Amino acid sequence: MLETLTGFLDRSSLAPHGICLLWRPELIWTHVVSDATIALAYFTIPVALGLFVTRRRDIAFRWMFWAFAVFIMACGITHLFAIWTLWVPDYAAEAAVKAVTASGSIVTAVLLWMLLPQALALPSPEQLRRANADLEARVCERDAALEALREAYAERDRAEDMLRQSQKMDAIGALTGGVAHDFNNLLGVVISNLDRIERFLPAESGARRSLRSAMSGAERAAALVQKMLAFARRQPLQPVPVEPNRLIGDLSELLRGALGTVEMPEMALAPDLWPVRVDPNQLENALLNLSVNARDAMPGGGRAVIRTRNVPAAEAADIAGLHPVDHVGIAVEDQGSGMSAEVIARAFEPFFTTKAVGEGTGLGLSQVFGFAKQSDGHAEIVSHPGSGTTVWLYLPRDRTGLSSAQPGAEAVRTSPPPCLGFA
Repeated sequence: MLETLTGFLDRSSLAPHGICLLWRPELIWTHVVSDATIALAYFTIPVALGLFVTRRRDIAFRWMFWAFAVFIMACGITHLFAIWTLWVPDYAAEAAVKAVTASGSIVTAVLLWMLLPQALALPSPEQLRRANADLEARVCERDAALEALREAYAERDRAEDMLRQSQKMDAIGALTGGVAHDFNNLLGVVISNLDRIERFLPAESGARRSLRSAMSGAERAAALVQKMLAFARRQPLQPVPVEPNRLIGDLSELLRGALGTVEMPEMALAPDLWPVRVDPNQLENALLNLSVNARDAMPGGGRAVIRTRNVPAAEAADIAGLHPVDHVGIAVEDQGSGMSAEVIARAFEPFFTTKAVGEGTGLGLSQVFGFAKQSDGHAEIVSHPGSGTTVWLYLPRDRTGLSSAQPGAEAVRTSPPPCLGFA
């Protein structure tokens, strides 16, 4: 075995390859330069493949790249031996390198053919582009669905909040109405007996002053009861066709007095305003209450604005609390400090007030709210801290036409306007 290996490596009887080229310089150096260039390329290609596979660990079939690197490196070595054997006849070593290269090449070729079906199954760049586009479209659809779901959840939460608020107001109204009804009956007994006692007292009796004070207190209590009944939607109403602009114009002096200003409030009245069918006395009382609230909201001064506008059915459908029919909107706007969302949520509750103790009953806005609801309308507060407050009173449009006997605000009053309920 050793003799065979020694004989294989023996080069004493061999001549270098340059002899075959007759040592012609042009042939020798052409072979040298060509083989050196090929060897340099073959050595750099495996380095590039190695760097690529090392840095891109997500690449498929990484082992195949390493097999190509080994095979190409062996090919480069054979070209170096081709240069070496031009002067040194180490043909045995060259043959061994070629044998290794041949083995590596055949193994790489077999593995490549085995890998070919899997490589062909990989998606093409165009397929990847289409898949990415489809994925992006699905992501957009998912995002749109999530946004729609969030909006649906938000709308459901708003609806639940409105339902809870409506249920709370209904419960408060039922409680307030029951208490007010029973208390009104008791006040009726008190006032009738006070009136009977006054008839039997002598004119010069000193008890008459105390009796009149008691009667005055009972009448104020009766006025509060009427406001509670208004919130509970149990007050008696006498609705007639009314032209809101004319009523506001006739009421302008009273509104100026309620606002406590020398000049008239600013009027932004819409032309051709639709008529409404309401109790004119209660509408006047509601406007006076809102004017007093506007005055109290502007302790530093300011000018209130009274607005009117037509609200078509399509627009009314987008306003919470309104039926999808034509309405007329009446607003009293102030330039005060505004309200927070928490205050707005409770502003229409009876006896709720932000004023100091003794400065308000907390029934003004609740009376306005009850009157609007009892008239099949709605009341809404639009306000933000620092930007003033606007209270809108929405009343359904009257389509029966104004009666010639009772033209708008000139309708005959059966009783004087009720006492103001300042909230």
